[in-house]
Amino acid sequence: MRIGRGINVEYFSSAWMTIEVIGSVWSGLVAGSFALLAFGGDSLVELLSGLTVLTFLRKSPSRSKTDARRLTERITNGLLFSLLPVIGLGAVYSYLTGLRPEASPLGITIAVGAVVIMPYLWLEKRKIGRETRSSILSMDAVESLTCIFMSISLLGGLLVEYFLRLWWVDYLATGIILAFVAREAVESYHELHEQE
Repeated sequence: MRIGRGINVEYFSSAWMTIEVIGSVWSGLVAGSFALLAFGGDSLVELLSGLTVLTFLRKSPSRSKTDARRLTERITNGLLFSLLPVIGLGAVYSYLTGLRPEASPLGITIAVGAVVIMPYLWLEKRKIGRETRSSILSMDAVESLTCIFMSISLLGGLLVEYFLRLWWVDYLATGIILAFVAREAVESYHELHEQE
């Protein structure tokens, strides 16, 4: 029954992550906001990770499942590291060439949704992970916690940009989000090597 709750939470999480990815990337491209693109990129990695967790929760335990989980964790870790130079160098290039991001009402809506929904997902995943002793669900909860902090910094940056017209705040928010992604990537890398 608890695993069933975990599966339902992961379905809801995957649905929300899909909205986050599409909304953040689309509004980021329209507004020229690298903060939204960075957030959307991390949301894509979280979506892939969440779908993997969902797959594992739906299957019975097996050795091949453990091997598949490790492979997925390696791929997820690689994706996190690949986000850093892609978004970081893109933001530096656009700043040096004078691109000024525009305010994005859709981006603000996505960020508000994340600030409201992610704490629920974090608490539920953590609770069910502890109750079922599922390490993979508990690790997914940590990713949700990281997303809470990223969504707060994104929302703050977008609101300042929208109301005060301080376009450079988008670059500051991008830097903060990339710092969270870097920390998440390094922690994931260390966890992978501890398991081996």
